[in-house]
Amino acid sequence: MFKRIAAIICTITMIIALVGCGSTGREIVYLTLSTEDSAAILAAAGITLPDVEEAEGANSVVEWFCWYDPFNNYSEDEIVNTGYYTFTEKYGCSITWTETTYSARYDDLANLILSSQSPDCYPAGSYATAVFPMKCIKGTFVPVDDYVDYTDPLWSGVSDTADYFVLGGEHYAIVTDLTYRNVVSYNRRVIEEYGYDDPAELYYNDEWTWDVFYEMCVDFSDPDEDRYALDGYAYQRGIIESTGQEILQIENGVFYSNIDSPEIERAQSLWYDLVKNDCCYNENGNYWALRTKGGATFGAGIADGLCLFYIIETSYFTMTVDEITPLWGDVTEGEVMFCPLPRDDDGDGTYYLNSAPEGYMLVTGGDNHAGAALLAACERFKIIDPTVINIDQKQLKEIYLWTDEMLEMDSICYEIASANQIMVLTGDLSDGLENAISGIMGERNDSPSTWAQLKESYRDMVDYYIEELNAQIDSYNS
Repeated sequence: MFKRIAAIICTITMIIALVGCGSTGREIVYLTLSTEDSAAILAAAGITLPDVEEAEGANSVVEWFCWYDPFNNYSEDEIVNTGYYTFTEKYGCSITWTETTYSARYDDLANLILSSQSPDCYPAGSYATAVFPMKCIKGTFVPVDDYVDYTDPLWSGVSDTADYFVLGGEHYAIVTDLTYRNVVSYNRRVIEEYGYDDPAELYYNDEWTWDVFYEMCVDFSDPDEDRYALDGYAYQRGIIESTGQEILQIENGVFYSNIDSPEIERAQSLWYDLVKNDCCYNENGNYWALRTKGGATFGAGIADGLCLFYIIETSYFTMTVDEITPLWGDVTEGEVMFCPLPRDDDGDGTYYLNSAPEGYMLVTGGDNHAGAALLAACERFKIIDPTVINIDQKQLKEIYLWTDEMLEMDSICYEIASANQIMVLTGDLSDGLENAISGIMGERNDSPSTWAQLKESYRDMVDYYIEELNAQIDSYNS
């Protein structure tokens, strides 16, 4: 979450301005940590990582294929990836970035594999970054169990998550972390001006609920003043995520429909009411439209008091103060803040966030899978070692000027996502199943259908394609 370029990972509406596969067109800026921090990282790395002489993949080059680069720095105002620092300084390794665009990533990767120019690794994940199960069934990626032992204490915190990526009894992802995605972002000055209670304080008092959230949204919104409580692409999905349920779920490797969940029905009713009361920014009934005030996109309207809540990832706050201020507000004055999604008043009393796996897939034909696995081990180490965690937080505070309250809330959201693993499983499904689920989720118009109407319209289609998907998995496993 710390690199600004990673802020666009999960949005399907983004505009990519990257050059084609194979050429980055950017100049790498070599940043370093303080001498004290560098020494602390390398000293701590000996606790859970192998010695250089014993590490397979040491002193090698790993080819990373992706539409973003979370390793190298391209500006003086970015922070150093401490996992990559260990990878380079302890093991003498380096990474080359084979760049693609988000929209062309699958085609470019397939062409590289077919031409025997396979990169070594690709990002693992769920939702928009997903490449499981279909890409694994089709042979784009290979199992990782020859390189990662999930019974090793280094991986103990993510072994259950890794079990999601299993086909034929083998793991297909090196999971390094399970973090959170969508949270409720807001400007504290605007909240205060309207006389609302601070959502973070409401959360601490266990009073941050759908009813309170809804009342604020309805009170704030006024289309005649171009003022809408919600903007972005994730608020409908975020409301569903806050139930702890998902439309498509998996148990013991078998996918199943959850459209009859009463929790999801309540979430869809809440969203229905928000739309009917003009709380959601739109253009001529298009609720995927984003406010583009001043040429900005995500976060536009928050600092100006035209948008109350933006449900999005906190990676959008890893920008310079000059970049954050026009969109989100003055971080130096404590205006920028976020908190978990509100909980369902009629739910189980638990706060839920989208649990997002992070890590690496090993590309078929790559010639340095051992180096990619070593990179993953360095990433995993920096996530669990307190010394490195403190250095990462120090960088957020010193370079992006995060407040202590933001850092504390970051830890809280991380713990929420880890305690109750709820993953969005769409993103790498058959076209039929993807379209069916998108149809249910994408009903955004001036007269939205009720959830009962929507699920009955798509029920047969969802059931048919889930059965088809499970049959493909069964065939692959056997």
